Amino acid sequence: MMTEDQAVRDPSVPAPSARPDTASRSGGPVPDGPVAFSPGVRSASSAQEGGLPAHARLPAAANARLRLLVRWWEARPATVKDREFALVFTVLSFAPPLALIGARFGDLPVHGGSAVSVLLTLGQCLPIAVRTRWPGACLAVVGTSFAVHQCLGCPPTFGSLGLYVALYSVGAHQTRFRRTVPLAATGAYVLFGVVLHMLGSPAGVTDYLLFPLVLAAVWGLGALVRWEREREAVRRRLAARVAVAEERDRMARELHDVVTHHVTAMVVQAGAAQYLTASPDRLNSALETINSTGRRALAELRFLLGVLEATGDAEPQGRTPTPGRVADLVEQTRAGGQPVELIEEGEQPAITTSARLAAYRTVQESLTNAVKYAAGRQTLVRLTHTPHWTEVEVITAGTKGGTSRSAAPREDGSHLSGGRGLTGLRERVETLGGAFTAGARPEGGFRVHARIPAGGGA
Repeated sequence: MMTEDQAVRDPSVPAPSARPDTASRSGGPVPDGPVAFSPGVRSASSAQEGGLPAHARLPAAANARLRLLVRWWEARPATVKDREFALVFTVLSFAPPLALIGARFGDLPVHGGSAVSVLLTLGQCLPIAVRTRWPGACLAVVGTSFAVHQCLGCPPTFGSLGLYVALYSVGAHQTRFRRTVPLAATGAYVLFGVVLHMLGSPAGVTDYLLFPLVLAAVWGLGALVRWEREREAVRRRLAARVAVAEERDRMARELHDVVTHHVTAMVVQAGAAQYLTASPDRLNSALETINSTGRRALAELRFLLGVLEATGDAEPQGRTPTPGRVADLVEQTRAGGQPVELIEEGEQPAITTSARLAAYRTVQESLTNAVKYAAGRQTLVRLTHTPHWTEVEVITAGTKGGTSRSAAPREDGSHLSGGRGLTGLRERVETLGGAFTAGARPEGGFRVHARIPAGGGA
């Protein structure tokens, strides 16, 4: 027996070179320097591929190819699949030993094969090519061919199973005359039974009752598939309507946040600018602030209009606006004359765009309300970051017992009267799995607090 030491020295046995630690564990020598790996040999570290052991890679690869084959087959047009299925079905009807396996009814004496039996077999196979396009016509041709085939006592054929395929297709794909076709098929079966009895069929009453029950079960299976397919289509339509409604609501919140904040800031800054004519430097600064605010508003409005005009092919991530920086937002509000202080604690985690946007909109809406209802009063913006949460707190100073005219969802979930700004914020934050509160402070002023998960509800 060849030892591992000999296998290392023998170039015709490269396996130990692929596992240099084996000889060390078995007490053998370990080669000095780097070990040469043969191009055709896999190392022990690569014994797993894609996280699977070597003995499981072959079934996994076969399963992957099977899934690809199934997806390829499902992607093909129904008419093409029907033609291919009919061709295979016809070949199997004439290929032994399947050619002699099929459905029989009536137990009439069997005669030898003939050109008529071949034509009747084809009549039970080829119409399957149009089973989804014209299921009623397919059943008529296949059923007539089957009945004549049994009445003439032709040899058994695999093609007789086409009757079951045609019945299933009527149940699954018939859109017009859904009640007429089963009634016509029932009448044709009664006529078929009368002809068999006149030809001397030994079949009893039980046989005449059991066979149509089997046929009805096959038709019912197709009808069940059609019902499930229609229910799935209805479910998808309803889901699409809900998605559209949610998207419209989201866009309404975005438009409210953008227009309210930027327009309010521009109005306040423009009102202050008219008193700065005696100070050109401060006037220029105010006009520059108004200009930048307007550009920002136009950019966000242009983005939202682009979303409204989108075809719906984009992914949801592509339809989420990129939030700005809270520091820039605070600086912009401060430039408009509102005293704002920003405190940021902790290191911002890697949060989703939706969570970052919710935090940005919370600060934006809160500062907008501060400018509108508490102009000139001290406002504090505090951001607290943890590995799993981001907390946003905006406190606006006020007189003791002061009230706010803005909408403020209370702790118990009820709402004060007012606009939809804070109400929309609450919906946005709670959708992400967070918590939102807003209300007047006992010592005066107003407080907005949002606790937003870093994962954005994912």
